Formats: sequence, C-alpha cells, structure tokens
Amino acid sequence: MQLVWGIFMKKRDFSKLLEELQAEYTKKSPKSASLNKRAKKYLVDGGSHALRLIQPFPPRIISAGGAWVRDEDGHDILDFWQGHMSNILGHNPDFITEELSKAFQRGFGLQSGFTDQLQLETAKILCRQTGAERVRFTTSGSLATMYAYFLSRSFTGRNFIMKAGGGWHGAQPWGLKGIKYHADSEGGYNYVESEGIPAAVTDEIIITQFNNIDMLKDQFKKYGDRLACLIIEPFLGSGGLIPASKEYLQSCRELTDRYGTMLIFDEVVSGFRFHAGNLGALYGIQPDLATFGKIMGGGMPLAAVAGRDDIMSLVGIEKNNRVKFSGGTYSAHPASLLAAKTMMTYLSENEDRVYPRLAELGENARRTMESAFMEEGIFALCTGYGNDMVPGSSMVTLHFPYKDDVSLENPESIFDPSVCDSVLSRDIVELALLLENVHMLKGHGAVSTAHTDEDLTFLSRACHQVARRIKPYL
Repeated sequence: MQLVWGIFMKKRDFSKLLEELQAEYTKKSPKSASLNKRAKKYLVDGGSHALRLIQPFPPRIISAGGAWVRDEDGHDILDFWQGHMSNILGHNPDFITEELSKAFQRGFGLQSGFTDQLQLETAKILCRQTGAERVRFTTSGSLATMYAYFLSRSFTGRNFIMKAGGGWHGAQPWGLKGIKYHADSEGGYNYVESEGIPAAVTDEIIITQFNNIDMLKDQFKKYGDRLACLIIEPFLGSGGLIPASKEYLQSCRELTDRYGTMLIFDEVVSGFRFHAGNLGALYGIQPDLATFGKIMGGGMPLAAVAGRDDIMSLVGIEKNNRVKFSGGTYSAHPASLLAAKTMMTYLSENEDRVYPRLAELGENARRTMESAFMEEGIFALCTGYGNDMVPGSSMVTLHFPYKDDVSLENPESIFDPSVCDSVLSRDIVELALLLENVHMLKGHGAVSTAHTDEDLTFLSRACHQVARRIKPYL
C-alpha cells in the first residue's frame, strides 16, 4: 500500500472534486437547497451563525435525538457536531426535556423578570464542582469572557490582555484577534479578524503561542507589568483540540502570580467535558477567574463567570458596581437554569459512568477515522487526544499532514498550509462525509454517550468511501 504523503507535497487542485460533491449534494437534498434559497431573502447568507452555513447550503434539520438528526429531505444523519460540542449525552436527553416540559406545564420556565431559587441552586452546584467562590450568570460564552476581561482590568488597573493564537474566546472586541492562521501574516496569528474594532482595543491584545513556555516567559518579561490577564483554554477548542501540557499551565500560573496578572481559564468548551467540573482541577491549578458554558447549560443558552470572591465582588453593590456586569434581559433565564441544574446534577451523580464511556468512544472514533484513511492509502492524523493530565477525551479533529513525522502540538502546526492540507480536512471531507450521512463540521466534532459502537462502524464505512473519492485528486 502506497501512502500519499511526504514527497507528494504538490499543489493540489480540488476544484473539480468540490464541484462534483456540491452537485451531488444539491441533487440529494432538494428541500434543504430550496429552503436555503428562500432563507437568503430574509437572513444574511441564510442563517445566523456563520460556522453552520456550510457551502453550498446546510442541511435544514427537523428533529434531533441521541446521536442522530433528520433533515427536511428525510435523511438520518449521524451527528458528531452535537450542538457545537455541547451535547455530551446526545441531542435532547429525555431527563432534561421531561423536566422542562413539566416546568412549562406548571407555569414556570419562560422569562419572568424576577429572581428565583434556581439561581441559588445552580450557582451552588457550579461553585461546588469547580472550586469557584462566587458566580454570575449570563447568556453566552462571548459575554462571559468579555466580563472576565472587564473584571481583570478593573482589579489590576491594567489594560493589556494576553491570549494564545488559535484560541476562540468569543465574538466581542477583545476576542477577535488571533483566531485564524494567516500564512502571509507576520506571526501567523497576529491578525484582527473583524473590521469595526478600534485599534486602541486590538493593540492591547498580545498573542502568544499555545504550549510554548519560552515564548510565554519572554512576553511576560516584556509586557508583564502591563498585563491585566492571561486567558487560556486548558484544552484548546477551535485551534485544533489540543490539551495544554502540565508544564505550560504551571508556567501560566507561576508567571501570572509573579507579575500580579489575573489567570483566566476559558472552560466554555472544557468545563464538565472530562469530569463533572472544571478541567483546571485535573491539572491541580485554580485560576483567578473561569468562564463556563456549553455542556453546563444542558442544551439551553447559559454561561457563567466564576472565580475569586474579591474579584467577583467588583460587580456588586458593596464595591459600588465598579464593573458593569448587570446581565441582560435573558440572563439566568429560568428554563436555562433548570436545564443546567438538571444536567450538572446528573453529571456529578453519574460521573463514574459517563466519563469513562466518553473517553472510550472518543479514542475509538479517532482511531476509526485515522485507520480508515490510512487503509485507503491516505495519511491522516486526529487531534483531540488527552495527555497525562487529561485521562481521555470525547473530541476529534481530522487532519491531513504532508509528512508522517509531524507533531501537532499547537495551532501553528495544524493550520500552516505547508504542514497540513486544511482545504481537504475543512471543506472536502466535510461535504463528502455529509453525502455519506455523517456530519462533522470542518472535520471537527465530538462523540456523546448516545453514540454506539455500531455508529462508529457506520463512521468507518463513510470514511473509507470518502477516502476512495479523494485519493484520485491527490
């Protein structure tokens, strides 16, 4: 068997293959195509979340349960995107939907504009499971990280923020720098991703390299006395699903302590994913602040900022509301809090059963995808694996390195087009898998406990078929 890698680093042209895939997909899903055309008359690009609007059009879903969804054309699709990786128990788990249904029946669940007991109960669980002292809820991870920035800047009296290139911390002014890799840009990630943001904001954002301790130390020497915070995902999400090394996170904690900088862990992706709490605990590191969302919300829109009492108190009356973290109309929404309380309670009570199964399925999914492409003669590697501190992972991202000796330890190695074929993994494979009734957004996804061994067999067959379609174009 001849594997396609190494010396075959020629310029690849997938235009004909992409055209064929799009034509076949359009023929297969006429109702979704029609709905997309009509949606574009009223919605920009036909939807309200750019990542979901795959080309030439996304499947329009009518139901979702467990590991599968059904689209308007009647296709049952094996889903590994799982609500932006929020649904570790699968779509619409019964114990949550039943609890919400009962609440609605008794006249509770929609917005009331009052506080209620659920806020206390849900906050108590979150503090207990994460070691945080105080919590305030909001509606999205983007808002949670924004408020965490406000808190760190107020507490320290400093303005600069440091983040790792490739880290996604939400669509807000301080989050839209250093997200996508730009091969023609100095530093790769030292790039602002949106117009409309004042340079006065983006000039105060320092980009470091994930898992690079030497760079981190050098940048703290240069900027440390001006840094309000260092924000880090302990398990990098959109930057490639890469766990932080123990030494790297320890350096983050040591340097922030030394320079009086706040350490923020963005755990919107990693919180409650590896155990029933924060990932930082598995490293033995408690940040000053942490942000949570996704899994915590049980399928409903909920996020939180949690951390030290002396920092969080800046939003309160006793400190004259120095930080304007007042929330919004739907902050701490009753139905969201009920789903979150139900989910976090279930995960804490079933921790010994849920997380080993997720780890096993995640390992099998990654090995399944790698072996399927390798058996067809195409070299493929997955990220999403755990490490010494993270015993197992439910997450998977598929990559096609040009060489078999590459080390995918940071986003730069993954998204550098001279190292990995990102067009193949993000565009071609996405659409080709969808034609096989498998959904994995941009080669990016996760298993849930609702996935089965039979589902992974289905995934294997799909990957084999996709590889056969791709190989003639390499």
